[in-house]
Amino acid sequence: MNIDWAALGSVFGVSLGASVGLVALFTLGIAGLSRRERAVAQGSGGGALAVTGAYACFAACAAAVAYGIYLIVA
Repeated sequence: MNIDWAALGSVFGVSLGASVGLVALFTLGIAGLSRRERAVAQGSGGGALAVTGAYACFAACAAAVAYGIYLIVA
């Protein structure tokens, strides 16, 4: 039995990068919603750009998860 260590390392690197990227994207979405809440609490209004960015981050996370499920099923 031979193990292709280069392929295993490649899979590990890609999965680690994708995991860190998704967590960072989700964190940016949470931070965007937090900025909007802070702006509303201070009475300065605004925060529309932060909410739009947060929803875009959440949509990208959902798209990445859906693509991963597609790859598993297909």
